[in-house]
Amino acid sequence: MTAGSDDATRERSRSAPPPGTRPAYALVVTAGPDNGKRFFFADDGPPRVLLGKGPVCELRLSDPEVSRRHAAFEVDERGLRVVDLDSTNGTRVGSVRVREAWLTGGMTVTVGATALKVLEVPVATARSGGLLASNDRFGRMIGASTMMQRLYPLCERAATSTEPVLLEGESGTGKELLAECLHEAGPRASGPFVVLDCAAVAATDVDAVLFGSAAHGRAGIFEQAEGGTLLLDELGELVPAVQAKLLRVIERGELRPVGGSEVRRLDVRILSSTKYDPDRLVQDGKLRDDLFYRIAVLRIELPPLRARAGDVPLLAQHFWNALGEDGALPEDIATRIATSGEWPGNVRELMNLVARRRALGALRATSARTQGAVDSIDRVLELDLALPEARERVVAEFERRYVERVLAQHNGNVARAAAASGVARRYFQIVKARQKT
Repeated sequence: MTAGSDDATRERSRSAPPPGTRPAYALVVTAGPDNGKRFFFADDGPPRVLLGKGPVCELRLSDPEVSRRHAAFEVDERGLRVVDLDSTNGTRVGSVRVREAWLTGGMTVTVGATALKVLEVPVATARSGGLLASNDRFGRMIGASTMMQRLYPLCERAATSTEPVLLEGESGTGKELLAECLHEAGPRASGPFVVLDCAAVAATDVDAVLFGSAAHGRAGIFEQAEGGTLLLDELGELVPAVQAKLLRVIERGELRPVGGSEVRRLDVRILSSTKYDPDRLVQDGKLRDDLFYRIAVLRIELPPLRARAGDVPLLAQHFWNALGEDGALPEDIATRIATSGEWPGNVRELMNLVARRRALGALRATSARTQGAVDSIDRVLELDLALPEARERVVAEFERRYVERVLAQHNGNVARAAAASGVARRYFQIVKARQKT
């Protein structure tokens, strides 16, 4: 979000823009301590822009009645939307307090003692090499919606940077996959990509897991990621004392294993991810504010699937083909996808839906080719299990066959098999390991 000039910014109504242009949006503060301040929603900016008085907000205000993270503004094909982020004093459009609302030129949004007027700005659509021109992916991240296209330039800059990046978004939006893509598109692609699930680390073992143990000759997670990238998933799950040690390691670029005296220099790119509101984690004392500022130098927030207009059929078709099926989606699954709206599990839910449909078809086809064999689904049905458990067993059978097939296609190479599958490498390794148990 950048300041717009008086000459370039002029108020427009919701009527159609002039030929050769499209509507873009800007905000101007018309009342409050920051009176006169202007913001323009640039194409290469993030799809979700935060407003508040906190240091991580792009629309930063000095109004004491505004919350640290007060509201968010989102731009997509449908226009500009404001969403209140459970602020203390609320967000109003005109005289109405709103949870969320679509905005048009001339409307006034009030936060605390600050009033912001919405401006519609006509910008040229004929932009050779423009950032929104025909981009539908970043690495293995796929999406042609405006929300995703606005992310790709930010992802490209983050991939080439050495600064820490915080990835935000609901569960299932693809944070770990994006982390892998940032690693693969950056200068450390030849180094290791290591993930630490902070929620799964036992409190009694966390120091050794992070920093290693001299007594046991155990390498910590930082050493394992040397020369590459380390993703800290759900950082707020670590206890404050460990967060303090982690901060020192990140700031100094060195660590000392538990029980050791030798200090080792580190060369690791730090990425972090969370499905929670990080500002709320800081506010609740679950995440140290100094650590937060250090890991959130760059922030990328992945939008939920329900906000990615048009991406659902695109992704479904991609998953269907990645599972080895040619042609278009079957009519039944295409109809179901078209009539589903919320997708609480986001991209992961959609992928599992397509995989289940493929599993049913694959199991039936296999059974039909095997003389005298009992159908795999029938075997599950005969157990009279509850629906969730029965469905899980069917999907597990499909996963086993799918993993065997795709690994064979790629000569046992997990990285290439995961890339062809359209899933994060670690998830593929988990599925592969599950087949051995």
